[in-house]
Amino acid sequence: MTALVSIIPIALLFVLMLGFKMPGHKSAFITLITTVLLALFVSPSMNMISEPLSSFSTSGIVWWSFVEGVLKAIFPILIIILMAIYSYNILVESREIEVIKTQFTSFTEDKGVLVLMLVWGFGGLLEGMAGFGTAVAIPAAILIGLGFKPLFSALVALIGNTVATGFGAVGVPVTTLCNEVTPGGSASAETICEISSYAVFQLAPLFIILPFIILMLTDKKAIVKNITLSLWVGIISLIVQYMCARHLGAETPAIIGSAAAIVAIIVYEKCFGKKKYEADKANAKRFTMGETFRAWSVYLFILVFILFSGALCPPINSFLKSHLVSTVHLPIIGSTFKFGWISNAGLMLFLGSTIGGLIQGLSFKKLMVVLAHTVVNLRKTVITIISLIALASIMNYSGMIAAIASGLVAITGNLYPIFAPLIGAVGTFVTGSDTSSNILFAKLQANVATQLNYPNSNWLVAANTTGATGGKMISPQSIAIATASCDMQGKDGQILSQALPFAIMYIIISGLMVFFAV
Repeated sequence: MTALVSIIPIALLFVLMLGFKMPGHKSAFITLITTVLLALFVSPSMNMISEPLSSFSTSGIVWWSFVEGVLKAIFPILIIILMAIYSYNILVESREIEVIKTQFTSFTEDKGVLVLMLVWGFGGLLEGMAGFGTAVAIPAAILIGLGFKPLFSALVALIGNTVATGFGAVGVPVTTLCNEVTPGGSASAETICEISSYAVFQLAPLFIILPFIILMLTDKKAIVKNITLSLWVGIISLIVQYMCARHLGAETPAIIGSAAAIVAIIVYEKCFGKKKYEADKANAKRFTMGETFRAWSVYLFILVFILFSGALCPPINSFLKSHLVSTVHLPIIGSTFKFGWISNAGLMLFLGSTIGGLIQGLSFKKLMVVLAHTVVNLRKTVITIISLIALASIMNYSGMIAAIASGLVAITGNLYPIFAPLIGAVGTFVTGSDTSSNILFAKLQANVATQLNYPNSNWLVAANTTGATGGKMISPQSIAIATASCDMQGKDGQILSQALPFAIMYIIISGLMVFFAV
């Protein structure tokens, strides 16, 4: 019964977005109000609130849960979304997007190769270095600039931003997962490598299936080419990510694996791509190194700042994370919110975008006007994201998420491993974050493994992040980012209905891998 009550917010969100086709910001706000009412009047009577919080007033728990949600939504998620769209708007304002479009289209005449390069290669690279929606926002915006339809651009960006999310933001989700199930909260390098490699192995079929889906959505007629290219790119991505996970840990699989995918796509195009006519080559616009640098300066500086501020450069990363950090203590729920003003990806996006915009000839005043317009245009996305993160926080502290997971465990019994990824997916759907899903359910997965006398508890622990990557595809927060990037605000339900079948397939395949490949 507690599980049925707890799932009401999730079900309501689906009904409003898919059934009533209500805009995302309205759906999210109504669901937030419903969640607050359930937490205030239902959770206490059903003893859903956990023991450490049960002695406090329910209204206090709900209020401070809401505050935590708002803080998490703004710092850093909304800031990152805002800056990602800002970076693209600079390219439009300076008209340098035309150079990028020309270079992409001159690289290949094959739209499938072009789309795969952007959402699987470049998008995976962005996810590995920054995460927090950049891998959806930036590739989708570029696809729009290249002339692809908004709905298509949003859909392929969401599908592409899946397997890499477990190792996004330099491995934070998997590292967090490992720490959650380790006594003392500090996992050894061996544990991180083991769980990381398990997650990649569980996702193995999807490394090939997802590129094939992306290619088929782009061009349904080129079946043989789509099979060949998806096998080639998928196998390269899988091997490189597995080797990185097994021997280097969680920080590098998405970054190095996506870079390898980009190289694989380039090699394929050079060897088997469509050949241009000589007349086309002669008439093709060529750009100097200076023109190319100016056009790509925004993304180049973003990548440079993210790389040097991240875990790939420990001294700088340590300095940034230890200076100018704001801490907010949240009473009752016992949580402490921290935000690093100079260590977050949003600042790196802002700096890279602004410096790139100056190089592209825009004045600082003009850049601030572009930023202001970006903020105004994203006002509905702000409501959506804040509502979703806040309701996720309330569901967590009121015991709803734990009730959903416990109910699923009770129903499935020994078949639980098939459904283990589903729990991770539910966590990401509600919170919008692979990391948050791992925080919520890591211990649950480990405890169930113990109850079932499972031969390797880390295999089930890894299943949580495996499923969480699939939930990312249909997370309302990810969809809100896609709608903002593709100027489709209010059409969240349309995108969700298109992505849902692929997400269901993703979670089913993950569950079968967890159950049979142990």
